[in-house]
Amino acid sequence: MTLEFYGQKITSRFLIGTALYPSPAIMLDAIQASGSEIVTVSLRRESGKDLAGQKFWDMIRSSDLRILPNTAGCKTVKEAVTTAQMAREIFDTAWVKLEVIGEDDTLQPDVFGLVEAARILCNEGFQVFPYTTEDLVVAEKLVAAGCEVLMPWGAPIGSGRGLNNVYGLRSLRAHFPSIPLVVDAGLGLPSHAAAAMELGYDAVLLNTAVAKAGDPVAMARAFGLAIESGRLAYEADPMEQRDMAAPSTPVIGLPFWNQKHD
Repeated sequence: MTLEFYGQKITSRFLIGTALYPSPAIMLDAIQASGSEIVTVSLRRESGKDLAGQKFWDMIRSSDLRILPNTAGCKTVKEAVTTAQMAREIFDTAWVKLEVIGEDDTLQPDVFGLVEAARILCNEGFQVFPYTTEDLVVAEKLVAAGCEVLMPWGAPIGSGRGLNNVYGLRSLRAHFPSIPLVVDAGLGLPSHAAAAMELGYDAVLLNTAVAKAGDPVAMARAFGLAIESGRLAYEADPMEQRDMAAPSTPVIGLPFWNQKHD
């Protein structure tokens, strides 16, 4: 099945962030190694002394990547909406990864503010990618607000813990079979990404696990391969788990030899 976000066909199922890399050159090499065509960019990278972020934006723009601006660090509906509006002007896109953070230690989304901000932005013509939890009720409200993509977390941002609630993520996939679902945040190893794809998720978004690796370029490639492998496994219709063993070699038809005893 072809992956589409708001009617746009996407080839790679790996969305990658642009923060925390040792250098801009390593960042670009890692993005290339990942095979990703979508990168998330925080508006805050565009601010600062002497418009330092402008050089970063020029570099990203020259790479011919699709930009997904995000409202990283926003804690109120007003702040998130304003940041999204500014991002649309700067990056010339209606796409926005919407974050409304509700708790400092876990960076868990404020799902009440998230739904409110999503409704406002969707009404203003934004194409919203909400960073949310695996809660089904919240997901229903985000879809009702106009979101055509859902991005539940795997674990707290930057924790590297993998998929904390496999049951919840599996339930979300079953509940929304036709809506693109992207596991966003908390993955630390390529195996975590493969597991997310094997659940039937459409894509994975991550940053820290690549950017903070000893070799970000190699890790980006590893994640890219794992995501592709996980998707292929899901599409291949894996065998169901069993409680008991099942012989891989058939017993029926095998010869049995009688042993004589003295």
